[in-house]
Amino acid sequence: MKLSWLVIWAGTLFLNPVTSDCNITSQTVTCEESGKNLSNIPTNLFRNVTKITFKNNKITLKDSDKEILQSFINLTELYLNENMITVLYNNSFCNLTKLIILDISNNHISTVHKAAFAGLNQLSVLNLSYNMITQLGSDVFTSLKSLTVLSLQCNFLKSFHIKSSFKLIKIVLAGNPWTCSCDLLDLQIWLTAFNVTMENENTTTCTFPNKKEKFSIKTAAIKSADCKIEKASLENTVTSTSAIELKSIALLTALTPNNITGNNGTHAELPLLGKSWTFLAGVLGFVLSTTLLIFTAIKCPTWYHYLISYSHRRLEENDSEMFEQEFSADMNSFPTVSGTNDEDPIVIFEKIPAFVPGEDGFIEDKYIDSYVTEES
Repeated sequence: MKLSWLVIWAGTLFLNPVTSDCNITSQTVTCEESGKNLSNIPTNLFRNVTKITFKNNKITLKDSDKEILQSFINLTELYLNENMITVLYNNSFCNLTKLIILDISNNHISTVHKAAFAGLNQLSVLNLSYNMITQLGSDVFTSLKSLTVLSLQCNFLKSFHIKSSFKLIKIVLAGNPWTCSCDLLDLQIWLTAFNVTMENENTTTCTFPNKKEKFSIKTAAIKSADCKIEKASLENTVTSTSAIELKSIALLTALTPNNITGNNGTHAELPLLGKSWTFLAGVLGFVLSTTLLIFTAIKCPTWYHYLISYSHRRLEENDSEMFEQEFSADMNSFPTVSGTNDEDPIVIFEKIPAFVPGEDGFIEDKYIDSYVTEES
């Protein structure tokens, strides 16, 4: 039986040279000296192992890695420290119901989802130190009923809201930029009420505000009365803002109804008022622009002829004298009446008889009538 296991193990090493640097036994897998060659969790491991160490590799904990981890139902210790994990998604370690120690320190974790540790009912030690976590929800650790030691050392936490039902024996919070304000009051009360040991308490100090710098976050003076006043003021602000928003929404709903009732009692869907006005404005703009273009195309030749035919030149001094001479010459060409002064010419206008049609439809010629009379 042992010989068969040895043959299987040798075959898997030959087919998977990536794990050749790992120390693999029937109970443990240690790949912490593999030269950063592992980017995925190997698939050729024994399913009954109880301890896996993938320290100092390039594992990112992708979906394929999570599926492989779920097959190790007897796993009690998992070390994924010094890898390339950035996010802990929901159910990242589900089915590992016997897991007791989980070390994912020294990664690049910035986000921890609410149900990231779901299913870890027996987990006792959780190490999240030396990551880039900026915020943790109050429900992240509530499912860890057996947790006794939690390390959040050297992250970017400024506050930590924690529920009273969460119980620990030891917690490590040093190395974070804690802001000793009302947001930290829940953590301070929790540390005191449940007598939780805070490791490196003297170095777990406030960073902001400056007047509380170097004070321990457990003993820094934070007045609960001030926090209640601040909370009440904030709630009133939120309530008034919400009321204004609700009134605005109601007014917009009244002004822009989405439904109207037809003659048959049914409701016909109408577009929103804003969209209909936009569409109408677009149609009007298109019609006006098209009409303007057509009008311009029709009138452009006429305007062009008017512009060309109109020539304006400013009258000069010599031009005025020449105009007077021409006018005088024209006046001298008309006949004059005797007895008048030659210097004052008189213009005689001769009246031309109008031609009036007769009753029979023919035109009466005065000259023809006079000629006939003289002959007779």
